[in-house]
Amino acid sequence: MKLFLLVLLLCGTVHCQKTVVLKKGMEPAKANLAGMHWMEGHWKGEAFGGITEEIWSPAQGGSMMFAFRLIANKGVQFYEIGHIRELDGTLWYELKHFDADLKGWEEKNEVQRFPLIKVEEDHTFYFDGFTFEKLNDDEINIHARIADEKGVTEEVTFYYKKQ
Repeated sequence: MKLFLLVLLLCGTVHCQKTVVLKKGMEPAKANLAGMHWMEGHWKGEAFGGITEEIWSPAQGGSMMFAFRLIANKGVQFYEIGHIRELDGTLWYELKHFDADLKGWEEKNEVQRFPLIKVEEDHTFYFDGFTFEKLNDDEINIHARIADEKGVTEEVTFYYKKQ
């Protein structure tokens, strides 16, 4: 009981970790795209000193595609394009980054890939380093583990409202 109260107290005053990391030997969780239908749509929020925007398509052909952009300092800072796809009974979150002029960050054939680790009640999907969380029909959070140039990792939360 004391440990529970300590965690509750800390989570109320300090940002609690919302992401998980795939540990060696762990198998991806079983799931399909039907459980993520709530991600469909146009979402906007604020992060990194600007406006963040994501547009998610309905699931079709085994994937839900998305486009992301960050607008700050009166211009686009970067884009992401990607999808969550169903493969071998699980889900994979995959993406590529682009500068404002659409020059890619990753090599031509390189893709950032994150396997699904677990699902909670069809409203929270934990990928390796990313968590997609439905708060209600009009609000979602996406929590991301992001490393800086020195390799220091921090968790960033994108608070989105449906447009």
